Amino acid sequence: MTLHTPIRACLFDLDGVLVDTAKYHYLAWKRLAGELGFEFTEQDNERLKGVSRMASLDILLSIGGISPDDDTRLALAEKKNGWYVDYITRMDESEILPGALDFLKELKAGGMLVALGSASKNAMTILNNTKLAPYFDAIVDGTKTVSAKPDPEVFLLGAQELGVDPAACVVFEDAEAGIEAAIRAGMRSIGVGSPATLGRAGAVVSSLREMSLRRLEKIFSSR
Repeated sequence: MTLHTPIRACLFDLDGVLVDTAKYHYLAWKRLAGELGFEFTEQDNERLKGVSRMASLDILLSIGGISPDDDTRLALAEKKNGWYVDYITRMDESEILPGALDFLKELKAGGMLVALGSASKNAMTILNNTKLAPYFDAIVDGTKTVSAKPDPEVFLLGAQELGVDPAACVVFEDAEAGIEAAIRAGMRSIGVGSPATLGRAGAVVSSLREMSLRRLEKIFSSR
């Protein structure tokens, strides 16, 4: 990465960074585990952060010690997704996480390009229900990608759609796999959450309430 490359774009994960949908994923996975006859805890759910739907299902099935055939796996994933979609169709702007909307508005007003980089295949439903869609210049979600984080594909596609060099991008992520994906993409990163799990990020904030254009530029002014 070239030192002092000016930041031209910000790429955001969705769940846990911009909106509070993680609880709905957890409820749906927990419900599926219950149907399959085993318990799925909040601690177990941490392993699913930033992971694709089928990879998440495989983690859940491994917890339950279940190895179904491919057709059954697909049916289980669809069942979980059906429950999840039912939950998120009731979302509105009240579920935008603190500071997220103000920061997006400031980025746009400041001429920064903004992209979404999410594994979610339901990203557009969430963005439309929360009225966040207009703030993005590019949206790359699970319908456009093949490889899940920590593979850098989702962020590299975002940079490509924006027409920006990866070195000029900053990724905002709440998952360790997402920070790793940003590093592999040659991008800078800011973790949103706990420094204990996001320590490889360039900086860590507890929420986007702590972010502003000025702070963004200050964090990376010498990197």
